[in-house]
Amino acid sequence: MEQLRTLGVELGIPVVGEPYQKPVLICATARDEAARRGLSPVILDTAGRLHIDEEMLAELKAIKKEVAPHHVLLVVDAMTGQDAVSVAEKFNAAVGIDAVLLSKLDGDARGGAALSVRAVTGRPIAFVGVGEKTDALEPFHPDRLAQRILGMGDVLSLVEKAQGAVDAEQAEALAQKIREDSFTLEDFATQLRQLRSMGPLTQLMEMVPLFKGKSLPKELKGEEKELAKFEAIIGSMTPAERREPAIINGSRRSRIARGSGTGVSDVNRLLKQYGELKKMMKGLKHMGKMKGALPFLPR
Repeated sequence: MEQLRTLGVELGIPVVGEPYQKPVLICATARDEAARRGLSPVILDTAGRLHIDEEMLAELKAIKKEVAPHHVLLVVDAMTGQDAVSVAEKFNAAVGIDAVLLSKLDGDARGGAALSVRAVTGRPIAFVGVGEKTDALEPFHPDRLAQRILGMGDVLSLVEKAQGAVDAEQAEALAQKIREDSFTLEDFATQLRQLRSMGPLTQLMEMVPLFKGKSLPKELKGEEKELAKFEAIIGSMTPAERREPAIINGSRRSRIARGSGTGVSDVNRLLKQYGELKKMMKGLKHMGKMKGALPFLPR
């Protein structure tokens, strides 16, 4: 219950229920409260176990009879393999399900459990969980899962992540800055935030056929900390320093390092990569109009 309340606060969603209340009463109260406040949909999160027992099944049947839900979704853990298939089969036989949500698809398992769950229940996979954060829930695409299972990557999902992270107006503004050679550290920080919003770099690289199923470069280890560190360094600079990095001398570098909780070597590395990126952009601006944000990888 405490975990649900924490998630409710984070997402701005009211949570109904008290410890030691009977599950059927909690569900009926949530339904009535939602109707009174005009809230929709209502999500009833029932107990989850690796092995379903008779007491749990009786509880689920009572809830379904009392509340009459429009949809019954079963969440199964992709990492548990055959156990997930067994739970899905028993759950469907006792209660009846409309669809499945396959969680932890970002783990080592490639998702083969999805094929077995679909086979034993006859019900579709509706959503997949690809991370631990609350926004890491995606519609299920059978063809893309097949590519993951076969080690072919998932370029379409990567493109969708990029489209969701990059604002069209910001992308056009960035293209204009590149053409005018006015790309600043403030713009660099914006690119870092957009890249981080797409998820861990290791997960993104898994979607690229070239890296699928292979050992990823050592440079990607700890990439989240590196990107966060670079953002902190830029945030510790003055507006003038972000616009004109050339003015950042030795004493300024020491101050920026202290203010961002990093070292001077970290500041130097950021400025070096920014300089290299600027050189690359000078070459790109002669290759025609640019339509999207440029990717950035720490190294």
